[in-house]
Amino acid sequence: MHKDLLNSIAIAIGIALLSGAATSLQAQKHSRARSRARPAATAQPAGTNDNPNMDKGLPNGKLITFLDGGTLHVDDAWWRGEEVWFSRGGVTQIASRKVKSIEPMFVARVEAKKIPAPPPPIAESKDATEAPVATWIYLVGGAKFKVDEVKETTDGAWYQRGNLVSFLERARIGRIERQLPEEANESGWQERGWTSGNPAIDQSIRTNGSRFGVDPYLVFLVIEQESHFRTRVVSPKGARGLMQLMPGTARRFGVRNPFDPAENIRGGTQYLKDLLTMFKGRVDLALASYNAGEGRVVSYGNKVPPFQETQNYVKRIGQRYKKGGSAQKNPRRAPAAGAAQPTLAEERP
Repeated sequence: MHKDLLNSIAIAIGIALLSGAATSLQAQKHSRARSRARPAATAQPAGTNDNPNMDKGLPNGKLITFLDGGTLHVDDAWWRGEEVWFSRGGVTQIASRKVKSIEPMFVARVEAKKIPAPPPPIAESKDATEAPVATWIYLVGGAKFKVDEVKETTDGAWYQRGNLVSFLERARIGRIERQLPEEANESGWQERGWTSGNPAIDQSIRTNGSRFGVDPYLVFLVIEQESHFRTRVVSPKGARGLMQLMPGTARRFGVRNPFDPAENIRGGTQYLKDLLTMFKGRVDLALASYNAGEGRVVSYGNKVPPFQETQNYVKRIGQRYKKGGSAQKNPRRAPAAGAAQPTLAEERP
């Protein structure tokens, strides 16, 4: 009797153990089945916005997370029964470790930066009757010059004279005015194309230009670059007046008061004439000599010296003078016989 009771208890315990093992195995299978089914359950029809992965970016393979905490980035991965297979670099193999999950990976979306298009080139007017006859750029200090067209930007203004386009910094621009057709014949500036803003200075430039056979527009550009038409300005090196004459240069050309506009322009124009004659009409070498001294130009083999200040000086004035077309259009009076004709050499690297 006692033996039978012990046998019954042993049998009951065995049945309970077997039942618990079966239940645990079934739970593990159900858990893995749910893990495999989760990606499919979260998938949404194309074109809907409920899929959280749609905003993540472009697909970039899958990430396998192992039970031991490790991860592996592969091209693709999938469950096959209780095993996980994956492909990487064109090779397919089975995972050697227990897998916890498989998740898709994405490349973050990057919005392309919109680069603003450069401003369109200044186009020629198709209807000359509607366009202004002239456009004037007034410089800080009172000078102004005429351009064919101008396009303003935040940093300055692009202007066109003839077939060439140049840029002028905002700090140098006083204002820009466009002359209407009915105003063209009132001022008479249409023929000249420039003014310092001071009639007496303008007249002195023209008078001395004609006297010494130097294009008045070239004299105007030199004064604008040297002093911005300030009559009493003195440079750190001691150059004085409108055309920034050094004391030695002033004595050389008989200028007693360099702050007198008429004397200063006479001496500076005569100096320009001597430089143009010395370098046979080469405007670039005359300008380089005016800035750095003719001795420096000669010492470098009659070439513009390799000084940044001098090269910028020649480039700024030379480009504007060339665009103005003044070298080809002699104003009112022909230069004296045998005088060197101003020419602007082509720029060399």
